Amino acid sequence: MKRDARQILTELLVLRSQGGSERAFRDLHELWIADVQRMAVAKLVDVQAAREVAQEVWVTIARGLSRIQDPACFPRWALQIVHRRSVDWIRRRQCERRPGVELEKFRAGVDGEEGVSSADSELTNLTEAIAELTGSDRDLLRLFYESGRSVAEISEILEVPIGTVKSRLFAVRERLKSQIGKVKL
Repeated sequence: MKRDARQILTELLVLRSQGGSERAFRDLHELWIADVQRMAVAKLVDVQAAREVAQEVWVTIARGLSRIQDPACFPRWALQIVHRRSVDWIRRRQCERRPGVELEKFRAGVDGEEGVSSADSELTNLTEAIAELTGSDRDLLRLFYESGRSVAEISEILEVPIGTVKSRLFAVRERLKSQIGKVKL
């Protein structure tokens, strides 16, 4: 794992938070809230739901922070909590949701745009193809491409074997290629 300034600061804040410093916990929250919310939004699509889940995540982090033995594990641990809380939220809301609602809302926004250039059209096709993927496949792409996580980190966050992450990434890329043609990933 690469230890940059952010990672070192995170480790220090975790240690100080474990020692009882409320200021350190607030700073840790400020440092990581954007990542927590970004992953929740990616998983849930609904920004308001993502904010609720992010609050639940920080409550869980506050309660469990003292149990972390290695402060370097905080990012992975926090993102695992986001993943689990997001899945919990989806399960709780499963009965209320109608299939395809998010996709229809997304398409309505895309179709309303005017003057889309060829490059924008390709991007729109890619975005639509990604929107049609399952939530777990979208999460996988976001963790790998947007968050820049390694296959090993994704494996730990999603709690699946490394081989599963690799094969799912390959399968998702192939599906996208077949849906949108020559757009290079």
